[in-house]
Amino acid sequence: QVQLVESGGGLVQAGGSLRLSCAASGRILSFNPMGWYRQAPGKQRELVATVSSGSTNYADSVKGRFTISRDNGKNTVYLQMNNLKPDDTGVYYCYALRYGDDCWGQGTQVTVSS
Repeated sequence: QVQLVESGGGLVQAGGSLRLSCAASGRILSFNPMGWYRQAPGKQRELVATVSSGSTNYADSVKGRFTISRDNGKNTVYLQMNNLKPDDTGVYYCYALRYGDDCWGQGTQVTVSS
């Protein structure tokens, strides 16, 4: 069974940075795409960024501030978040599509204070 384990969340002031990591239990070469979603209190889960076969995609709200990357050798996907804003607050979930199956991590909390 595939497991995705997120880490790196926390509390940060506006303008600060965090780096999220998502470690997969299997070889991530078989996961395509992989990405990050987030869910703020009272809101629906939304796409933040995805990476697949060398291409990346970002939500307009994070373009220029967030960078997604993957290290296939370490079976890990990262989300570097810079210039964080209070609106970035939420639970961040790692996502992967593997042979047609959706895989989700348990989530990591990111809180940005103003």
